[in-house]
Amino acid sequence: LVHLEEFGGGSVQDGGSLTLTCEASTYTDSSDCLAWFRQAPGKEREGVAAVQRRIGKFYYSDSVKGRFTLSEVSARQSVILRMENLKREDSATYYCAATHPWRCGLTAATYNHWGQGTRVAVSS
Repeated sequence: LVHLEEFGGGSVQDGGSLTLTCEASTYTDSSDCLAWFRQAPGKEREGVAAVQRRIGKFYYSDSVKGRFTLSEVSARQSVILRMENLKREDSATYYCAATHPWRCGLTAATYNHWGQGTRVAVSS
């Protein structure tokens, strides 16, 4: 129903910045909420940030609050995740996900659609 595609992954030095983009194929009630999750090898999937686009409600994990910023661009066609002061522990594959607005948040089980992921590597 909804196709999600991520862009912007790559390598960056400790303390650097990187911007990720998530583009949705369509804007519907089932994709009003867009979110970013990440998963490193051998680690659990972790919610990073999410937004209910119609009402502009944002969610952030404590581990990224103050360093990462989620913004909507292109008239609800996509969202960007601006990552600053990156740390080694931020290294992971980052996935975009979508769900209904009433299920928006940082819990992976509530999401219906997932992108293929984009890898972020932070080194010293």
